[in-house]
Amino acid sequence: MTLIRDKGLAPSGMEKINWVREHMPVLKELENIFKKEMPFKGLNVSICLHLEAKTAYMALVLKEAGGKVTITGSNPLSTQDDVAAALAGEGVEVFAWHDATAEEYNEHVFHTASAKPHLIIDDGGDLVSLMHKSFREDLPTVMGGAEETTTGLIRLRAMEKNNALAFPMMAVNDALCKYLFDNRYGTGQSVWDGIMRSTNLIVAGKNVVVAGYGWCGKGVAMRAKGLGAKVMICEVDPVRALEAHMDGFRIMPLTDAASEGDIFVTVTGCSRVLTRDHFLVMKDQAILANAGHFDIEIDKESLVSLTDIPRRVRKNVDEYTFKNGRRIYLLGDGRLVNLAAADGHPAEIMDMSFGLQVLALKYLRDNQGILENRVLALPPELDREVAMLKLKGLNLSIDQLTAEQQCYLESWEI
Repeated sequence: MTLIRDKGLAPSGMEKINWVREHMPVLKELENIFKKEMPFKGLNVSICLHLEAKTAYMALVLKEAGGKVTITGSNPLSTQDDVAAALAGEGVEVFAWHDATAEEYNEHVFHTASAKPHLIIDDGGDLVSLMHKSFREDLPTVMGGAEETTTGLIRLRAMEKNNALAFPMMAVNDALCKYLFDNRYGTGQSVWDGIMRSTNLIVAGKNVVVAGYGWCGKGVAMRAKGLGAKVMICEVDPVRALEAHMDGFRIMPLTDAASEGDIFVTVTGCSRVLTRDHFLVMKDQAILANAGHFDIEIDKESLVSLTDIPRRVRKNVDEYTFKNGRRIYLLGDGRLVNLAAADGHPAEIMDMSFGLQVLALKYLRDNQGILENRVLALPPELDREVAMLKLKGLNLSIDQLTAEQQCYLESWEI
């Protein structure tokens, strides 16, 4: 069974998949290895991720490794219908289409959860949460899963704290080859891809307000600075705020930054970051974009209550007009702007993240019945394996410790 928009779009989707395949050497190498080893033979793999070409290639790698793959999109606006059609044509069960309603989205996730998965890849925790709520009879056969977002790990750790987590979950988001590259360089570039594609406006010279200075916020701020913006950071963590200050950015409360900003980017993983009080003092034509997983960081209900009915002025740009004529522009309906209004992270970046995902599933299979039902860190050797494969793909070499140096580092007697 498959639910997609139009199977006739498959050729276009396959062109996209073939393009990213040529720029993802880690996954390509793992595909070659796993075709021979077939580590997921006989196993059901359910995936809830942004359904675009890079995700699709990873799904095909898992299928080539013997898995029966079922997939849905983790965001209604990030699903690409031609990619979904291409996957369905390759024998993957797909439940997703672009711009699904809330009811349709929930139905798609439900179908994916009902595939009796042995292994799970999740983005934001929706699939794992649904498994625990509605498919409890299937939980004993789940070997575990991998989560790649900060938001998802927050939810999973809350489940662990309440002793509700029924199987081990690998914290892929916390792996070095994930957050140092995906969160920082991937988010940093793709967020501005989405903003600039949507608006066709210059960034140089503008005041950019970044709410949140985690690894994603660092990337967004760094790229804004490189584009010539004057960047302000708003934080609740004193250590991160101090770090942003040392990195050369202005630090201030969001209530103060609200009246100065030209472009606002929320990237906190929290709810109601930009609210009524901020909207009331923003400049005319201020631009709002969200880079957090859920569309809860910008308080759309308050924005609607303060303004006329929003007007679509460009693709992915809605204009909210106040009674005094002042306007605020919301991008991508407040969803992840880099995926709602662009193609997400570059292929070379997701190559490492998805390499980690695939290796995390293999680790779960190899250690079935041994691991605790907790949120677990990826073993360091998986990070190292992905890094070495990436260097190989880039034709880069590094030094190796001599036996004498290795002995020195392992000794306490100098």
